[in-house]
This record gives sequence, C-alpha cells and structure tokens, in this order.
Amino acid sequence: MLLILAASLAVFVYGMVASMLGTINPALATRFGLDNVQTSYIALSQGIGLVIASVSVGPLLDRKGKKVGLLLGLGLVAVALFVLANATGYAAMVASMAVLGLGGGITLTAANALGSEVGESRRAIVLNFLNVFVGLGGLVTPFVAGNLLAGDAVRVAYGGAILTVGAFVIQLFTKVLPGETAKVRGGSAGVFRERLLFVLAFSVLLYTACEFAVWNWLPKYLIAQGIPEKMSLNILSLGFALGLLIGRVAVAPVLIKVPPLTVTTGAAVLMAITTFSLLQARDATVAGAIVFCAGLAMAPVFPTTIALVGSLFKQGAATAIGFTITCGFTGLVVSSPVIGWLSGSDPKGLGRGLTILPVCSAIMVCLYLALRGPMARRSFL
Repeated sequence: MLLILAASLAVFVYGMVASMLGTINPALATRFGLDNVQTSYIALSQGIGLVIASVSVGPLLDRKGKKVGLLLGLGLVAVALFVLANATGYAAMVASMAVLGLGGGITLTAANALGSEVGESRRAIVLNFLNVFVGLGGLVTPFVAGNLLAGDAVRVAYGGAILTVGAFVIQLFTKVLPGETAKVRGGSAGVFRERLLFVLAFSVLLYTACEFAVWNWLPKYLIAQGIPEKMSLNILSLGFALGLLIGRVAVAPVLIKVPPLTVTTGAAVLMAITTFSLLQARDATVAGAIVFCAGLAMAPVFPTTIALVGSLFKQGAATAIGFTITCGFTGLVVSSPVIGWLSGSDPKGLGRGLTILPVCSAIMVCLYLALRGPMARRSFL
C-alpha cells in the first residue's frame, strides 16, 4: 500500500509537469512575444532534461533504491518551478524547463520502477492504475490555470512548486518497507542483449512524441482556430487529461482478460483515427469530444508497454525501464523542433506541425503488429 501511495504522489507531480508548458504556453508567447519556433526550443530543452534524467537514473535506482530517485526528482521539479515563476527572459525559461524535465524524468522513472515491483500477473494493471495520476495531475494544472488563475504563468508555476514541495515532504517522511528498496543487482547491462527491448522502446518514443505534442501545443493550436484561451485550457484539462485518467481506470478490467500487446495495438489504431480527426475539427465542442477520445485511446499505451518491458527481465528491470523511458523522451526532443519548423512563425501553421500525431500513431500500429509473433513465443500473449 505504501508503495502505491508513494508512486501515485510522484506520478501526479509528473502529470503536472507534463501539462505545464502547454498550460502556460499562450501566456508566455504573449508576454515575451514568442513564435512557434522559439516555443519549440523551450519544449526541446524540457525534452533534453527528460532524456538526461531517464538515461542516467536507471542504474542508480537498481543500486540505491527508488525512494532516492523520488526525492531527487521532486526536489529538482520544485526548484525548477520556482525559477520559472521568476524568469525574466528567454534564457531563464529555457534553463528552468531543462531542469524541470530533469526532475520530471527522474520522478517518472522512479515511480514506474517502484510500481513494477508488484507480481508479474498484476504489473500491467498496477502500472495503468498508477499512471491514472498522470491524467489527474494533467487535469488539475490547466483547469486551475484557466478557471482560477486566469492563465497567469507566474501564479501557475508558483502553485505547482508549492504542490511539489508538499509531495516531497510526504515522500521524505513515508516509511519505506524493505521490499520497496532495491538491492544491488548484477547484470543490468545484459538487458541490452534483448532485441525486443529496442522495438518496445521505439514504440514508446513514438507514443511520447504524440502525447507531449498534445500537452505542449494543443491550447495554442485551438486558440489559432479561434477558440478562446479559457476554453482551450479546459479542453486540454477536461478533454485530454480526463480522457487519459478515465481510460487508465477503464482498461484495468480489460487487461485481466485481454493480453497487453493486443490492448496497445488497438489503442494505437484509435490514436491514429482520433489525432487525424482532431486536425480536421474547427468547432470547440467537436474538438473537445475528439480530444477526449484521443486521451482515452492514448491512456493504456505507455504504462502497458512499460509493463511488457518489465516482464521481459528478472534482473535489471529498472535499467530496462529507464532506457525505454529515455527513448520515449527522445521522441519529445526530436518532435519539438520538427513541429516548430513545420509550423513556422504563423500560429495557424501548427496544423502542419501536428501532422506528426497520426503519422507516429500509424507507425506504432505496425510495430505492435510486428511484435505479436516474438512476444507469443515468449508466452507474453
């Protein structure tokens, strides 16, 4: 129980971090006169921080335990948000977002590694439940920003920092049972001899590119279509984030009877359909409904794929999960400038940049179909 509570709090903070840039993006663009290309470099710096965190933290977690990672990650997130709230220029924003990504990546990797310590038969279900809190954190941030804080970037950053400090204090005084702390494990490097790991990691790369494209760019895209800022933030919150939250709750009983890989394949198909439809929508009600469906479709993909990675390894699981999440955040690093370059300086050009959503989703479908044979031979289907 303590294991799930500790991980849930950390994942909630990560959900808040994931939606932070998209929430304050319109306000930052107005305040500092940023175009799509400049904003993409802010997202790029966040992605670089996420990659650095996830590539380095896996071996640390395998040796020193997950609680160390949770405290380190939450501490960095709190510091970054306080710096972001006081940023007076573009360079300070870029630097604070890099640190925010670093802390968020450490937090997410530690929380998922902690959750993966449950029995193999329940791993996919527990990780989907755990990642419900990504949707909850992502729901709260834009909803509070749009309805209570008038989209003020400074107040949003301060609010996030205070919540993170609270989560840090709770983690600090939570007693960790011996079974929740990893002992030194040998053979972590051996995980890279497993070819299936790289295919699963690439699928997470594509998925993360899609998820963060929605978190970071959706409000600005909707505003460019003539939808008011408050309504756009509510669509991100009560549409996408709520869809993620409900989807991860709803998929738990499905995973009892349906193999995880079948679930991710079906979800990727629905991602391709919903993200393509989103780019055709111009009405706020229609866009909100499609975004909600896109959140439902995306909901099971990340945690269920991480569960598949965890199932592949008896030793070095945190290293494998860390590598997979690193590849996922590489998707953010690659996709952010691509979206910016394709979009150009015209706010209405974001539609061109966001075509990566259905394209990446379609490639994911092909990867999951290709995995069915090898995974079946490993008795994972």
